[in-house]
Amino acid sequence: MHVRDRIYIDGQWVEASGGGVIEVIDPATEQCIGSVPVGSAADVDAAVAAAKAAFPSWSQSSIEERQGYLNAISAAIGERGEELAQLITSEVGTPINYSRMAMVGTPRVVSRSYAKMLDSFEWESEVRNSLVVKEAIGVVGMITPWNFPLHQIIGKVAPALAAGCTMVLKPSKEAPLNAFVLADIIDGIGLPAGVFNLVSGHGRDIGKTLSGHPDVDMVSFTGSTGAGVQVSEVAAPTVKRVTLELGGKSANIILDDADVTKAAKMAVFACFGNSGQECSALSRLLVPTSKRDEVVAVVAATMERYSVGDPLDESMRCGPMVSKRQQESVADYIASGIADGATLIAGGEGMPEGLEAGYFVRPTAFADVTPEMRIFREEVFGPLLAITTYETEEEAIALANDSEYGLSGGVWSADEERAMRVARAMRTGQVSINGGAFNVSAPFGGYKLSGNGRELGLHGLEEFLEIKAIQR
Repeated sequence: MHVRDRIYIDGQWVEASGGGVIEVIDPATEQCIGSVPVGSAADVDAAVAAAKAAFPSWSQSSIEERQGYLNAISAAIGERGEELAQLITSEVGTPINYSRMAMVGTPRVVSRSYAKMLDSFEWESEVRNSLVVKEAIGVVGMITPWNFPLHQIIGKVAPALAAGCTMVLKPSKEAPLNAFVLADIIDGIGLPAGVFNLVSGHGRDIGKTLSGHPDVDMVSFTGSTGAGVQVSEVAAPTVKRVTLELGGKSANIILDDADVTKAAKMAVFACFGNSGQECSALSRLLVPTSKRDEVVAVVAATMERYSVGDPLDESMRCGPMVSKRQQESVADYIASGIADGATLIAGGEGMPEGLEAGYFVRPTAFADVTPEMRIFREEVFGPLLAITTYETEEEAIALANDSEYGLSGGVWSADEERAMRVARAMRTGQVSINGGAFNVSAPFGGYKLSGNGRELGLHGLEEFLEIKAIQR
């Protein structure tokens, strides 16, 4: 059991004042694996006060000092990599191989990348008679989700540290244990007291208090669009900066000159990474009408071999949903696809064969999905692929953009210039061409209801900076 009975404020592990605990459930077994304390608004006040007191000194720290801490965090994540991968798999249900790569490997690289970025970052520039200076924005409230818990935390903590900001983190209640390991790491490397603070608890208390706190200069939020709207509303009276990384319903376009077999196979993995619990999942597959049957056959055959089960089994590609609530939500979307008349080509309702416990669903794909269906329009956040046909390139682009979201996307074509033309026409924050790999040094974020602001890379660092012009 991973029992954490204290929160981290001003460089010390202290008792939370909220009362009670939040139990952490392994979604594969439905068993409790640990707990974290419930913090209160008073704990947030104490954490923000510590961060505010630490800011003047930390914001003036040397670049070399910040680089040292960032590299130390990266090294410690690497040293504790298997422990963290196993822990996150038990919290989220992520298949262990994916946990090792994306849940632990990526944050290790991201932390190190910000240390390296500081070697060449330009803090000042001259514009005629003005000196334009970039400075740390101040105290940052960070609210992070459960689906990529450590990655999303490091995606905020690392650039904030690089910028010279201090911070208060509220991790997700579904997967908070990894955040406590990070706090152990930060405490162990000797980061100055108050620079990093951790308060666990419920969003309605901790998240709301952080968002509206007058001494918090910025809120960085990742989660659902509905919750992001609430954060923005609460933050508005204090006119603080708010960055939001929210939902998605991203389209993957196979053009008529593409390698259909390869594109259709890869489309399954682009949708079902982390068991489909990815905001950037390419969950809508748009295919030429003339290629419909070929794509359906490849997708169905690929999914027959798509293993689902115990996420600690290295042969499994798909684990459980994170919670009973999420399992029920995905099951409802599968049922709605059937009821709306989409053609079920793989998966369907009920538990996967051979599984009786855990929050599992059957990885599912539908063909003949039309724009009025819920599974075309709404974010499922589970392993459900919706295939829609189109007649022309222009219609494909229109279908891709027919969404209130705009987070990610994909294009497949034998003609890279054509693929680039389509990618440029897609109203979305990221597009991969022919399966182009995710780049941790490129900006990540969305258009429309997928949010505002960017994470990762140089753009992610600049979100945590204010700009001052000094005339002379």
